[in-house]
Amino acid sequence: MMQTVLVTGANGFVGRNLCSVLERREDVNLSRFDLENTTDELHAALEQADVVFHLAGINRPKDPKEFETGNTGFTQDICKYLMAKGRTPLLVITSSSQAALDNPYGISKRQAEEAVAEYDNYCQSKTASPHSIFTCIYRLPNVFGKGCRPNYNSAVATFCHNIARDLEIKVNDANAEMKLVYIDDVIDEFMRALAGSPTRQGAFCAVPVVHEVKLGQIVELLESFKRSRSDLMVPNQGDGFTKKLYSTYLSYLPMDTFSYPLKMNVDARGSFAEILKTPDRGQVSVNISKPGITKGNHWHHTKNEKFLVVSGQGVIRFRRVGEGDRRRDAEAQSRDDVIEYRVSGARLEVVDIPPGYTHNIENLGESDMVTVMWANEAFDPERPDTYFENV
Repeated sequence: MMQTVLVTGANGFVGRNLCSVLERREDVNLSRFDLENTTDELHAALEQADVVFHLAGINRPKDPKEFETGNTGFTQDICKYLMAKGRTPLLVITSSSQAALDNPYGISKRQAEEAVAEYDNYCQSKTASPHSIFTCIYRLPNVFGKGCRPNYNSAVATFCHNIARDLEIKVNDANAEMKLVYIDDVIDEFMRALAGSPTRQGAFCAVPVVHEVKLGQIVELLESFKRSRSDLMVPNQGDGFTKKLYSTYLSYLPMDTFSYPLKMNVDARGSFAEILKTPDRGQVSVNISKPGITKGNHWHHTKNEKFLVVSGQGVIRFRRVGEGDRRRDAEAQSRDDVIEYRVSGARLEVVDIPPGYTHNIENLGESDMVTVMWANEAFDPERPDTYFENV
């Protein structure tokens, strides 16, 4: 069923991310409202809306009185207009965890919530079903993610922006605990609200995934992200918060610094360069071999690799080494037999390099052969686990 959805504050951080999802849905007719629009345009949109995401508000005014007009007053105007017109669309608003405090911002948000509660009572009186959902109030903690304005009201956005540009950051209390929600998790929750299944926590709705992190830990992670371009160590993508923060950090890179050079170990045979490393999933490298060149002729006890030739053509050879079971069967090879795998960029095929086999790779073509290599552990010069022996 097609729904007309109005988003106020459509040009803000949360609004832009929400609209980017809604505009791709075939069951949504999206209407946007922001500072450049008029009151008449707002009223016209309210008369058509089936759902209103009211995200507009004031965070850092020049005059604290703007809290009252931009947060409380604007929300009251929307609710009063809908009730005056006898309309009962779903009204979803973003409040703040500071609504529980008695500062000017918190008070303005709490009074906006009260206006929404009055609207909800009105809607309930207009329907025979006491279980219909007419309002969702989200007391959001700090929201982080792509597109958040730095040097405004988000420490994460400011840190990402400044660290990516070698600018100074200021940490007043490294042990300060922050409650954070990621923008994509916020939008996922809004989609549940749109479908009539918001996450309820008492009188309010909530984003179910909340990250509690110390400010100092955030800075340490961001500094490690910056170093990753030189030490090639990819952050732990298995940790939900680290994964989200890393994506956020990358979105703040200056547009002329998306690329960074790799250290190429070059000799007459070609080159070898590490691309990335991980603490628990090994590393990825790229090897370039000149025509007629053979590389390798070594084996490993525990280290294992995967080779993928993406350009050129060659052969990968193996021979079992060491003392072991010399018994033969229909599929077994003796340790003196050489196994060959022809490889080519024209036919992508991964070749496993098991432990206990000395191996090499030879370029049989007339052009450079490019091989992408994965090893199950990052190279440790103190324990290289590499033993040279001709195939």
